[in-house]
Amino acid sequence: MEHFTIGIISYLMGSIPFGFILTKIFLKKDIRDIGSGNIGATNALRTGNKLIGYTTLVCDISKAVIPVIYVKIYFPEFIFIASLCAFLGHVFPIWLKFKGGKGVATYVGILFSINVMLGGVFIISWIIVFISTKYSSLSSIIGAMSIPVYLLLTRQSNNVIFFIIMFVLIFFTHRENIKRLKNKEENKTKIY
Repeated sequence: MEHFTIGIISYLMGSIPFGFILTKIFLKKDIRDIGSGNIGATNALRTGNKLIGYTTLVCDISKAVIPVIYVKIYFPEFIFIASLCAFLGHVFPIWLKFKGGKGVATYVGILFSINVMLGGVFIISWIIVFISTKYSSLSSIIGAMSIPVYLLLTRQSNNVIFFIIMFVLIFFTHRENIKRLKNKEENKTKIY
């Protein structure tokens, strides 16, 4: 019963659509009508309001950190259930008819909550790819792939299946970006 409760609470935390809420309150706009239509931080930056974009990023990271850290402290055996459910909440939020974001910021929160080193590996990979390409989507995909690769290279393969699943989910949420990257139609991202 505990795992079910942890899963539901983590999902509900993850499903809070901060990008949608912030653009509604402060810009009186629906973020789903802007840019890619996505509710995440990258699209929130496309509103032209950097403060809303970065606040969305921090909130999307935090909504994973809060439940995952809590579960890590009090119910460590359920950390991967909490992590997956928070991620799925962001991607499939009940409040927006299950049409959410791509889950990258939420995944970053999960990684830092599980192990700071994993968060660092993701961020370093993301930055290297972003500096050389300016594609946030490609940076996110490579960043997600870097985690299972890092774990296998450092022989920490006990939880690698979870991180492979997370990579597959992030790859799935970026399927339209992948098509645009292949067709050289993907937009580059300005983060400053």
